[in-house]
Amino acid sequence: MEKIAKLIDHTLLKPEATKEQIIKLCAEAKEHHFASVCVNPYWVKLASEELKDTDVKVCTVIGFPLGASTPEVKAFETKNAVENGAGEVDMVINIGALKSGLYDVVLDDIRSVVEAAGNVLTKVIIETALLSDEEKVKACQLAVQAGADFVKTSTGFSGGGATALDVELMRKTVGPDVGVKASGGIRSSQDAETMIVAGANRLGASSGVEIVKGLTAKTDY
Repeated sequence: MEKIAKLIDHTLLKPEATKEQIIKLCAEAKEHHFASVCVNPYWVKLASEELKDTDVKVCTVIGFPLGASTPEVKAFETKNAVENGAGEVDMVINIGALKSGLYDVVLDDIRSVVEAAGNVLTKVIIETALLSDEEKVKACQLAVQAGADFVKTSTGFSGGGATALDVELMRKTVGPDVGVKASGGIRSSQDAETMIVAGANRLGASSGVEIVKGLTAKTDY
């Protein structure tokens, strides 16, 4: 169970999330030893205070959920998040630029965040629900070229989440040395296991507690 818990980014990105809900999220993450909590940038400082001296990192999102901010804005947002205590950042690529074939733009977009993040782990959300398989492969290649640590399937805000087929494709594209985060629609222990088998080594889920509880009865963990 703990092995799976350490792969989960315990997530609350709803715009209506309250201070009390963020504090609860952090308490759950401490109890179950999740990899991180993933919160919107405004809540990074609070989450950092709540998780001080624990093994749980604070993750936040950049250019979320549309990805259509300029590289300069994404870089500033990243630096601000790191200053406030973010230990990981999940950035959304410029999806429209990718689909327009403006690959240099996408590369610069990702690189601006990677460079602004410094030693902070960077994950690149490619929004698989909006891409063809060829575009998914290209997005992953650009993320690797830009020096990102992870590629990630989805924001959860564009009508589709992670699928095993997408995770397999992303893992095949990036190879063994870059992470793959499956996110969006992962609500059960079975969902989690399916994504891990497909090649994910991080899971984004708002149902982290339910996932862990679903694993407690399984002797494999």
